[in-house]
Amino acid sequence: QVHLVESGGGLVQTGGSLRLSCAASGSIFSINTMGWYRQAPGKQRELVASITSGGSTNYPDSVKGRFTISRDNAKNTVYLQMNSLKPEDTAVYYCVAGWDSTYNYWGQGTQVTVSS
Repeated sequence: QVHLVESGGGLVQTGGSLRLSCAASGSIFSINTMGWYRQAPGKQRELVASITSGGSTNYPDSVKGRFTISRDNAKNTVYLQMNSLKPEDTAVYYCVAGWDSTYNYWGQGTQVTVSS
């Protein structure tokens, strides 16, 4: 089992920035990829960033150039730096972890609200 604990959500104005953190513990050897999903009311869940143990990253067009994912392998922690935030970025953000693109582990979620 892998336990994920997120922090860093909150309320920010349009154009502002937030950084989310996710600390992983437990059977770390069973995961090689971590990422962030978001879920907004009435919208499909969306993977907004992922990073492999080797540092390869992936983003959808909706956040490319604004969001940056990074990881500190020594601390088993992944970060999501979100800049130039828009109201449509408002959602609950979930840290995920797994092997390649199969995410078996999910955090509890943290609310990000961007006011216009």
